[in-house]
Amino acid sequence: MSKADYVYSVLLDEIRNARIPGGTALRAGEVARRLGVSVTPVREALRRLEKDRLISYEAHHGATVIDLGAEALAEYYGLRAVVEGLGARLAAARITAAELTGLRDLHASMAADAEHGRYAGLGEQSMRFHLRIVDIGGPAFLGAHARSVRNSVPVPAEASLWLDERQVERQLEAHQGILAALEAGDGAAAERVMIDHVRSAGDHRTRH
Repeated sequence: MSKADYVYSVLLDEIRNARIPGGTALRAGEVARRLGVSVTPVREALRRLEKDRLISYEAHHGATVIDLGAEALAEYYGLRAVVEGLGARLAAARITAAELTGLRDLHASMAADAEHGRYAGLGEQSMRFHLRIVDIGGPAFLGAHARSVRNSVPVPAEASLWLDERQVERQLEAHQGILAALEAGDGAAAERVMIDHVRSAGDHRTRH
């Protein structure tokens, strides 16, 4: 990993998990001192974050973390619903038995964690579940687009619906519904359940 990659990965994680909240000014010199690198890789990392639309530059103010409002969140989850819904529909027509087994194993692991109250890792496992489906449905382009969309908006860990015990069972049921549709080769059902599932996440995020 280059120094620029290192700085980018650290800042990306801090922004996505709201350890650097929206509206915060990012001074290259301060970031360089904190991470023990020179200013050059910090500036390169900031340019990448600007390309990701996570920071913006203003004259005389420098780089600032973008503060996203309700309209941006609605657009984000709407776009995710379209991309991941399409991925589920396409996956239903091409998923293999081994791929389906892998998804079922991941789902079973999530269910076991939920049963024992281990909620902290469910959000990360859910992301892998979603992206694996999109990769199956659209390995050429769709998977990369799904990751780009997810990286475009910070999702603080504490805002995850998987930390809400009342939501966990509902979301696991949605995953089970997606799996059933994939096994049946029912692309329309897989797309519908995925879209409803992602939109419910958006509603939860907006409320919190």
